[in-house]
Amino acid sequence: MIEVKHLTKRYGSHTAVSDLSFTIEKGQIYGFLGPNGAGKSTTMNIMTGCLAATEGQVKIGGFDIFEEAEQAKKLIGYLPEQPPLYLDRTPREYLSFVARAKKIPEKKIPEELERVMAVTATLDVADRLIRNLSKGYKQRVGIAQAILGDPEVIILDEPTVGLDPRQIIEIRDLIRQLGKEHTVILSSHILSEVQAVCQTILIISKGRLVACDTPDNLERLFAGTNTVELVAEGTEEEIRRILADVTLGQVASLRDLGDGSCFIKLQSDQSKGNAVCRELFFAFSKAGKPILRMTTTRASLEDVFMELTNGEKEDGK
Repeated sequence: MIEVKHLTKRYGSHTAVSDLSFTIEKGQIYGFLGPNGAGKSTTMNIMTGCLAATEGQVKIGGFDIFEEAEQAKKLIGYLPEQPPLYLDRTPREYLSFVARAKKIPEKKIPEELERVMAVTATLDVADRLIRNLSKGYKQRVGIAQAILGDPEVIILDEPTVGLDPRQIIEIRDLIRQLGKEHTVILSSHILSEVQAVCQTILIISKGRLVACDTPDNLERLFAGTNTVELVAEGTEEEIRRILADVTLGQVASLRDLGDGSCFIKLQSDQSKGNAVCRELFFAFSKAGKPILRMTTTRASLEDVFMELTNGEKEDGK
């Protein structure tokens, strides 16, 4: 659906996007994840034809966004980080203007307005001034203008920024709904956001693509070890004798808690997590020492993100 090849954008000596290449398949929700200043908004502005590239190529549905702009832009609905709203208009008036700008036939505009306002749940505020709407409703009106004309691709730049928790949940639900019929691309620096709604994640750091995969695959790929933590009855000497028979895990730490029990942390290969737990259970059962608590953890998407961006600061420095 979208092909981005060797995309580069420079501002003087500063390179905002560097040799970026990726493909967006039809019918999925994609997430652009990266710290502020990583190049997400710049990439989206270029993909939508709002900003020229220094080098590279972007094709939307086979149309070059620079050479065949009109055909390519017909396939795109775009919500910038700051929604382009006219505050002295009502949503109905504003959306009518956008519909005409998108060259939707005049006879079809009333029906199209009803459709997009129904999808975005803005019918109840259709005739109120936009300036008097809440941040959440303003964002919904912004999404409504993006989906006017039923474009194949919907691009959303930081769609939940500045919203309260309830509004965030509502916008996420709306994005999931849109993803059933459209290809959706959203940018965010919020890990939970992309993990909650996206099927594929592209991680950008310092203008470069450093990973592209599903959330689960990213965690598996970069989480080389599995950690098992447990508390068991016994002295430190007794625990060490029991652990000597455990072959699948390596003891990372062991300490006496002073109440007749010990805390133990083991690390193992990611694929052996369950096997380690079974081996520990039988080893302690054989010795007659009960396990009071046992938990397993693996690297989270946050761990993957920090590793791939090298802890890049929010300002991109």
